[in-house]
Amino acid sequence: MSTLILILLIGAGATGVMDLWAVLRKHALGIPPLDYALVGRWIAYLPRGRFFHHPIAATPSVPGERAMGWIAHYGIGMVFAAALIGIWQDAWLCQPTVGPALLVGMISVAAPLLVLQPALGAGIAASRTPRPNMARLHSLVTHAVFGLGLYLSGWIASKWGFVIGLTLCAK
Repeated sequence: MSTLILILLIGAGATGVMDLWAVLRKHALGIPPLDYALVGRWIAYLPRGRFFHHPIAATPSVPGERAMGWIAHYGIGMVFAAALIGIWQDAWLCQPTVGPALLVGMISVAAPLLVLQPALGAGIAASRTPRPNMARLHSLVTHAVFGLGLYLSGWIASKWGFVIGLTLCAK
């Protein structure tokens, strides 16, 4: 049970770091973050048999799409945290290192480039956007930040998890 709670906390923490990066990027570079209502809209249309939208903004909105998108965003972060911990197991939880976390973060960029961007109408790897190379670069940097967030969240969990009884490591 402790491992599951740590996965949830590390995934949420890493996703929070990524969201903080999006806010900083918006203020420093003027680049708006992804509107997670659009992700929720995409998810809401999946049971209706609609995977691709051209573009998603032209698809009618649905009630609760923003909450659905944010929940999915954090849930996906937790899935990638589970992958990290599933591969490197307790050894990583006890002594987190940046390499595995950054590797998972960089692998996670495949999700937007190959699934979300095409599904929302932006094309594979943002090929239908006005500046695809810039969009790709921002995706790579954002997911590298997510990887660093995995490391930071894992490090915090390894140092402070015992405070709430979530440590798996002998101190």
